[in-house]
Amino acid sequence: MSSLRFISAEEISGVLKYDDLIPTIEMALKDYSEGKGSKMVQPDKTLIDVEEHNGFCLVMPCYSQPNQIIATKLVTVFPDNVEIPSHDAAIVLFDSTNGKLISIMDGVYITAMRTAAVSAVATKFLGPLQPETLAILGAGVQAKSHYKALTTLFSFKKVKVWSRKRSSAEKLSSEINAEACDTVEEAVLDADVIVTVTSAMEPILKAEWVKKGAHINAVGACKPNWQELDPVLMQSSRVYVEDIDMAKKGSGDIILSKAEIYAEIGEVIQGTKDGLRCQTTVFKSLGMAIEDSVSAKLVYQKIFN
Repeated sequence: MSSLRFISAEEISGVLKYDDLIPTIEMALKDYSEGKGSKMVQPDKTLIDVEEHNGFCLVMPCYSQPNQIIATKLVTVFPDNVEIPSHDAAIVLFDSTNGKLISIMDGVYITAMRTAAVSAVATKFLGPLQPETLAILGAGVQAKSHYKALTTLFSFKKVKVWSRKRSSAEKLSSEINAEACDTVEEAVLDADVIVTVTSAMEPILKAEWVKKGAHINAVGACKPNWQELDPVLMQSSRVYVEDIDMAKKGSGDIILSKAEIYAEIGEVIQGTKDGLRCQTTVFKSLGMAIEDSVSAKLVYQKIFN
């Protein structure tokens, strides 16, 4: 009899918590920068465009020797969806010691949480030590998950939200006790930490609106021709990424601005590169398969161990 188990989003939500996930992600990012190509094998993402429906599919495989897992996430993004969510995903998890398929699980909930956990780790190492004001640009799933992840580590005195739809900003603000703002400039005024989680394809955040020493988690603009950040802001900030080669190929914010990448966040966690808190810092997040893999392994262990 097969022991393969499908794990639903409902089951995942019952066991996956940021208190456990954030340190798991921190260790994975450190391990990745130390061991990629040997102990960590993560091929390039495969992107399949579905142009007639303005959508795309990503295939994200990896192998982690430290975690003894092989995994692949398949994720679709269809921004024009109205009746159903714009993102869907599944993660396939194998035991790397014997190649056994051990689980297929919902990937949407894990993607939302692991992405925010990565930003929380980046903020821990790059942002002000005692940030007081958080600005969130965007009001969707990632906006809410970033609020939850960042408030796990930091006690903000003020949270501000902006969205293209004022009603969306107001809805999220009422749920998280934040202030809804009419403009991006208003939202980021005096913000110590800024999160951009929008579907923007052109820059929405300008350099002159960001105070020196702020930290920005740039999470949207996940294709080579999309941008969220003003090129001047990118060029004038210290830029950190998950993987340098991946960012140079896949981030429009980096490619189009010609910004220099200072380091991988894993190198900062290792202590081989500095997190320059005195300067404005940008963490450009694209998402990596290893993040999904260790999150999926954590879920599996919590349910079955």
